[in-house]
Amino acid sequence: MIRITPTEMRKIFNEERIWERAKSGEFSAITMKDRHPSLTAANEPYCTRSQIVSYRDSSGNEVAKIHQYLRRDGTIGASGKPDPKRLFLNGTLYIS
Repeated sequence: MIRITPTEMRKIFNEERIWERAKSGEFSAITMKDRHPSLTAANEPYCTRSQIVSYRDSSGNEVAKIHQYLRRDGTIGASGKPDPKRLFLNGTLYIS
């Protein structure tokens, strides 16, 4: 296990194109947690969902765990992209 900063985590997530690969169907997305966020803290529209999602490869192995604010219209809130919290790549677990 290697602890890295959130900035380093996002850099690796983006370089490995994890979100794009999940959207293309290479990884499945399993919603682990789904709740209403605190509106004052999240500053997101009403009925936005705060989610923890696990991206998994075809063998069911987790590749990434992300947090996202999913809006009613299907868009991602905050930065517009998932926020990676954990990556498992080439036998190494990265956490922030």
